[in-house]
Amino acid sequence: MGKKLIVVGAGAGGGSVAAEARRRDPSLEITMIEQGPHVATAA
Repeated sequence: MGKKLIVVGAGAGGGSVAAEARRRDPSLEITMIEQGPHVATAA
């Protein structure tokens, strides 16, 4: 089983964290959780 990352909040900060984590470890399983209807797409 590989490493997993859960990012709470899919705004600009959450997207930046997920993007940097993916760059550092391409095999990482990333889940983003957002309560609102909008998700930032440019991170």
